[in-house]
Amino acid sequence: MTEPHQFEAFMRDYQNMVYSTAYRLLGNATDAEDIAQEAFLKAYTHFGELRENPAAGGWLKTVTRNLALNHLTRYRARWRFFSEFNRDEEDGPGYEARLAGEDATEQEAETADQRAMLERALNRLPEAQRVPLVLYHFEHLSYDEIARRLKVSLGKVKTDIHRGREALRRRLTLDPAVELSAT
Repeated sequence: MTEPHQFEAFMRDYQNMVYSTAYRLLGNATDAEDIAQEAFLKAYTHFGELRENPAAGGWLKTVTRNLALNHLTRYRARWRFFSEFNRDEEDGPGYEARLAGEDATEQEAETADQRAMLERALNRLPEAQRVPLVLYHFEHLSYDEIARRLKVSLGKVKTDIHRGREALRRRLTLDPAVELSAT
């Protein structure tokens, strides 16, 4: 297989991860596509090193995250975030039993509704709370790393994450029907 064909296969393997990482941070499909394209351009210049490297996915996710954060820094007024439920739930106890249940499609529909509610609630948070929440819970960065990336104090990161969690908790426990119809 020639190098262009190998890189095309490499892109296919990682395109969903790159796009979803960018989209989760940017909340805008067009911007996420631009960031994904830029990430793959960087990957192409380093493809000789990445081709056989088992850590290529991690490298690509880091590059994508950094490009998205740089984009956000340049365009702060456009910060909007959507996200998914923490995937740790899938690894929790009883996940296989829930999957094996007869009403798996009903559970999938309920999960999709919950995910949509979470996305809307996240979108309504002030940007100073959305950013650290997404970076901590969905990108798994430490508080120190978030503070360094956002160029704010560690105390601000802790405060913003705490306030964001509380705001999400209030929004999600008030009246889910209101959340679903509010957009």
